[in-house]
Amino acid sequence: MQQTSIALALLVLAWSDARAFEAFANVESVTPLTETLNRPTQDCWTEYQQITQPAPAQREHGLLGALIGGVAGGLLGSRIGEGSGKVAAGAVGAGVGAIVGERLGSQQSGTSLTTMPVQRCQQVDHYETVITGYTVIYEYNGQRFSTRLPYNPGSQLGVNVSVTPR
Repeated sequence: MQQTSIALALLVLAWSDARAFEAFANVESVTPLTETLNRPTQDCWTEYQQITQPAPAQREHGLLGALIGGVAGGLLGSRIGEGSGKVAAGAVGAGVGAIVGERLGSQQSGTSLTTMPVQRCQQVDHYETVITGYTVIYEYNGQRFSTRLPYNPGSQLGVNVSVTPR
């Protein structure tokens, strides 16, 4: 118990002689601390792509084909035979021509090309250098010190000075 009282008394005496004040130190150098960050973005654009598709059935062409086939078949059939056989051959030729013409006309013409929009995207890196702090070397009372600060202090730096006896 007595030792605690003595230590407390010495601490109070040392504290009463302690002097603390604010002063300014001269800044000798400031070096920015940097970090490179990647902030990627996404760039998108539209491309047009050709796609092959089966052509749709065309009914108008089937009817037109039957009409043309019937006329052509009738004319060809009427050139064959003699007398009433010419009429019969023409009628048969017209019927056969109409059937063949309708089938040829209604067949799909194959495929068709269609253009469709397609969206494409890609990630693009964007690098940026940012200052994360400053290494500051300063001089106070003939001594050099170094510290790291979150800001650039300029030509002078405010410091807290504490003087205590030994």
